[in-house]
Amino acid sequence: MRIALVNPIARRCQGYHTIGSKIPQLGLQVLAQLTPAPHTVEIIDEIFGFEASDREIRRGRFDLVGVTSYSSGATRAYEIAAQCRREGIPCIMGGPHASALPDEGAKHFDAVAVGECDEIWPQIVADAAAGKLQPRYQGRLATIDRPGAGRARQELQPINGRYGVSSLQTSRGCPVGCEYCGVTLFNGAPIRRRNIDDIIEEWNSTPRRFIFVTDDNFFGVGPRHAEWAKELLRQIIKRGKKRLWFSQTTINMGEDREGLELAYKAGCRGMLIGFETFNRETLKEYHKGINRNNLARYKELVDGFHRAGISVFGGFIIGADQDDEDTVAETAIQAVKLGIDTIQITNLTPLPGTKLYDRLMAEGRIFATNYPEDWERYTFVETVYHPRKITPQKLDEIIYELRHAAANTSWVWLRTLRTLWMTRSLTSALFIHGMNVGWKRMAKLQLPKDEARFGFKPRINSRTEKLRDSFRLSISKYRSIWDAQPEAGEASPA
Repeated sequence: MRIALVNPIARRCQGYHTIGSKIPQLGLQVLAQLTPAPHTVEIIDEIFGFEASDREIRRGRFDLVGVTSYSSGATRAYEIAAQCRREGIPCIMGGPHASALPDEGAKHFDAVAVGECDEIWPQIVADAAAGKLQPRYQGRLATIDRPGAGRARQELQPINGRYGVSSLQTSRGCPVGCEYCGVTLFNGAPIRRRNIDDIIEEWNSTPRRFIFVTDDNFFGVGPRHAEWAKELLRQIIKRGKKRLWFSQTTINMGEDREGLELAYKAGCRGMLIGFETFNRETLKEYHKGINRNNLARYKELVDGFHRAGISVFGGFIIGADQDDEDTVAETAIQAVKLGIDTIQITNLTPLPGTKLYDRLMAEGRIFATNYPEDWERYTFVETVYHPRKITPQKLDEIIYELRHAAANTSWVWLRTLRTLWMTRSLTSALFIHGMNVGWKRMAKLQLPKDEARFGFKPRINSRTEKLRDSFRLSISKYRSIWDAQPEAGEASPA
C-alpha cells in the first residue's frame, strides 16, 4: 500500500509553526518508522500549505490516509476525510483531538485511533491492506525503553516542503497535570524514558545540526528524573555528534547547576519554560504546584539558566479568573525584568479532554461551540470563553496591542545583546535572535488581520506604553529597573 500521513493546519492559524523554522511533526515520522515493508509512506505537512493534500488525494495516489490532529486542526482534518471518502480512500484519524473526542472523529473518518499508536500501528496497516479496517482502535501508553521504540524516521521529508530542523524525543509523559494541558491525558503522568543507546544512535543519524527535543518535561520533577536526564547528557557529550538544540522543561531545572552545565556542554542553547503567570492564586487554579512553590525564586532560577549559558523561552497564559485589563502589560514587564529572553503570551484555551474544558463547559462559559467549525478558533490566539474580569473581546484587543507593540518597536537586537550579556554565549544569543525575529515577523503578518477584525489601530495610552517598554528595555535599563523593584513573587501584576 501507499500510505499518506497528513498533519492538518487550521486555515486561520498564525504562529511560529507557519512562519519560523519548519519543525517536523514527530508523531508522523515515528509512525513512518514503524510501517512494515513493503508498504510505503509519504508525509504531507500543511505547515507548508494546503495544496498538496487536496491535489495528491484527488489524484488517488494513496491506499490509506492517516491524519493526526490537534483540536485547532480538527476542522481541516474533517475536510480531508470528506475528500478521501469522495475518492474512495480509507482514512483514519489519530492524535490528541481524536483521543479526546473519538465519537466526533468517527462521524467523519472510517476509523479512529485513540491514544498512543506505536504498538497498534502495524495492526492498523495490516487491517487496511486486507480491506478490514476497524472503526475504533484503542492504543495504550507505549513501552518506549525497548531497542528501536520511539524512534523517528529522521530522513523522511514531506512531499510538499523541507523541515528546517530535526525533532527527537527522549521521554514521554508529564506528572504535573496542569488544568489546561492535555499531555497527561494523551501521554500519561509517568515520565517514560527511551533507551539511551537508541537516543544516541538517532541523535547521530539526524541530518540536521539543530534539534528540537520535543519532551514535554526534559528534566522532570524529582531527583530520579534529574539523574536520568544528566546521564543522557553525559552520553551525548561523550558519544553524540555536535548538535545545538532546545527543549521544554520545568523551572526547577534552574537550581541544578550540574544539570545545566551538562546541558550546555551537550549543545543546549535554550529551554522553554511554562511560567504561565505571576499570580499565586492563578497558579493554584492551574494546578501548577511546582511554579507556585518557586514563585518567589523565579529570578534566581532564571539566573541559573543564564549562568550556564542557556537562554530562557518563557510561556505565559492570559485569561484566568484573576486576570484583568492590566495583566498583559504587567506580565510582559515582569517577564522582561526576570530576564526572560523570548516571551510568548497566549490566550488561555480550553482544549477538549482537559480539566479546564470540563470546568468551563459545566459553568456554561464556553461560547465557541459550533463544532466542528469552531475548532478552528482554538488556536491560542483567540478567546473562546467568558473570563471573569474582562470580556473576551477586550482581552483579544489587549493582546492585539501586544502584537502591535512587538511589530512597531525596535527591540530585537536589544534583546539579542541582553541575552549575550546574560549568558555569555554567542550561540545562545543567535538562537534567541532567530526566535525574536520570528516573533516580530509573526506580529507584523498578523496585524492586518487584527486591524480588520477589531476595526482600529491601538492608541498610545498607559497600557500600550508599558507594552512598548517591555520590548524596548535595553541592558542598562533592564538592570536599573530590576535593582529598584521587589523580587519576583512579592508583587502580583494580576
